[in-house]
Amino acid sequence: MSDVETVEILLAEDSPTDAEVTQRALKKANIANPLLWVKDGEEALEFLHSRGRFASRACARPRLVLLDLKMPKVDGIEVLRDIRGTPALQTLPVVILTSSSEESDVVRSYALGVNSYIVKPVESSKIFEEIACLGYYWLIMNRPPS
Repeated sequence: MSDVETVEILLAEDSPTDAEVTQRALKKANIANPLLWVKDGEEALEFLHSRGRFASRACARPRLVLLDLKMPKVDGIEVLRDIRGTPALQTLPVVILTSSSEESDVVRSYALGVNSYIVKPVESSKIFEEIACLGYYWLIMNRPPS
């Protein structure tokens, strides 16, 4: 991605392997929307609130946040809580994309207003399939508020 002003997908994922698989799956599905990968929840919040290394960027929000739960510094639940508690971000579509299938994580995520909760499959071919469907739905089919 060349310019943080045009980010349409914010991927918050601490695993380089999972981030690469997600990016490759979106490309393979012909989802070419500009994507920014941040490696933890703290960076995600800095981007969303134009702070830290993102302080000089315009406040345009992404069209979609793909959010891992188990991240260092600030976990995905805290990022989701912040998004839903910030009026300018409340309607931002957030999809949890995580390896956690714990019922308590699912319940907390939905209680905080997540739009979708997807458990990453172990099989790489399934990951490609699910991420392709996810990208197609949220970036092409879904109509977010203006």
